[in-house]
Amino acid sequence: MEVLEKLLTYQAYRKMEFDEDDNFQYELLNGVLMKKGSPTIQHQRIAGNIYFLLRLFVEKKKLGEVFTTPLNVVLDEHNAPQPDIIFIGNDKKLILNENEQVIIGIPDIVVEVLSPGSVRRDRIDKKAIYEKAGVPEYWIVDPNYKNVEIYHLKEGRYDLFGFVEETGIVKSSVLKDFELALSQIF
Repeated sequence: MEVLEKLLTYQAYRKMEFDEDDNFQYELLNGVLMKKGSPTIQHQRIAGNIYFLLRLFVEKKKLGEVFTTPLNVVLDEHNAPQPDIIFIGNDKKLILNENEQVIIGIPDIVVEVLSPGSVRRDRIDKKAIYEKAGVPEYWIVDPNYKNVEIYHLKEGRYDLFGFVEETGIVKSSVLKDFELALSQIF
């Protein structure tokens, strides 16, 4: 006998109500509601460094907007992750849904900073979701090993564009001339 699971849709997720004292964030991944705990100081420091420097670059060159979590990025009916950092270029401003106050569509860059409880989710589940959705660039930032992996979408598959460890410069394939020294992140 086959048992079918009903996948949660984004519309059903949006209608859900959570207790006031619920300190967790939730994201919808492959039709499953995933609970995320509060990030650590280290996680916030690293994400903040990337966000700040990316935002300065984007605003100076008037290239688009940069956002941080918690913010739903609705990729399809069953996927609404909350990446740590999101870049939306000017040509994609229409995916900023001001009525629902969410992003509905494909960002240009998403960045995930690994946490002890998110390694599998970020490296496997979210990577596959972002790749399938067609997100052009995906960063995985690892605080434990102080490295950054940058994946670039090429012919519908993620290709490792850059891997920076210990020292060096992180470069974007989407934002030409955007560079960060690893020391600025960690």
